[in-house]
Amino acid sequence: MIDMKRARTEFDRYLDGFDKNNEKIKLKIVHTNEVVRCSGEIARRMNLPQEDQELAELIALLHDIGRFEQVRKYNSFEPATMDHAHFGVELLFGSKKPWIRSFVVSDRWDEIIREAIGCHSDYSLGSIKDERILLHAKLIRDADKLDNCRVKLSDDMEVLLGMNAEEVGTQSITDEVFKTCLEGKSVRSADRVTKMDYWISYIAYFFDINFRETFQIIKENNFVNRIIDRIPYSNPDTREKMERIRQLVNDYIDLHTKGN
Repeated sequence: MIDMKRARTEFDRYLDGFDKNNEKIKLKIVHTNEVVRCSGEIARRMNLPQEDQELAELIALLHDIGRFEQVRKYNSFEPATMDHAHFGVELLFGSKKPWIRSFVVSDRWDEIIREAIGCHSDYSLGSIKDERILLHAKLIRDADKLDNCRVKLSDDMEVLLGMNAEEVGTQSITDEVFKTCLEGKSVRSADRVTKMDYWISYIAYFFDINFRETFQIIKENNFVNRIIDRIPYSNPDTREKMERIRQLVNDYIDLHTKGN
C-alpha cells in the first residue's frame, strides 16, 4: 500500500526551501492539506477500495507541487506565468532518477499520478480512455474545487483578487462570461476580464463537478449561496445577473443530488 507518512515527510522537506511567511505560499500549503482531506472524504463516500483511497490522497498531496516555484518566480497564480500542473509533472517525473520515488517507492501507479496531476487544472479532461486514470483525474478535480469553496470563503479578498469585496461588487460581468454561465459551462481563464468575471468563474466551476458525492458535500455546506453572498453587489446589473446564476447553479446541484 501507499505510505502517506513517507510522502508527507518528503513534501514537508521540499517546503523547507520556500518562504512559509509568504501569504501565497501559506495559502497553497493549507490548500494542499485540505485537498488531501477532501479527496479522502469523496473516495470514502464512494466506497472505493483502500488502495484507491490512498492513491487519491497521494495525488492530492502532489497536485499543486508546481505552485510553489510559480510563486517564488512570479509571485502569481496566473496561468499566463506558468502551467503549474505540467511543471509539477516535470518536477516529479522528468529525470532519470524521478523525484516521485521519494514519495512512493513503487512505480505501479506512475501513469495514474502523472495523468491526474497533469490535467487537474485543464479546462476539460479530453479523451482519457483508461477507466482508473479517468477516475483519479476526476477525483482530484472534484477535491480541488471542493477546497476552493473554503478558499473563496475564508481567504483575504486582497490575496484572492487584488482588491476588497466592496470594490469587486462595483464591477460588471462581461457578456461572454455571463453567456458561458447561462449555458451551464465553466469559464475559460482567457475569457475573464473584470475581477467580477474571476469571481463568477469560481461559481461556474460547479458545472464541472463529476461525482454525486461531491455535489452532496457542496449542498450540505451551502457553498453556492455562501460564496455568492460574500460580495456586496452594488452594481445593479451585476446583482441581477448574479441572482440568475445563483438559481441556475443551485438547480444544477439539486438535479445531481436527487435520489440521495
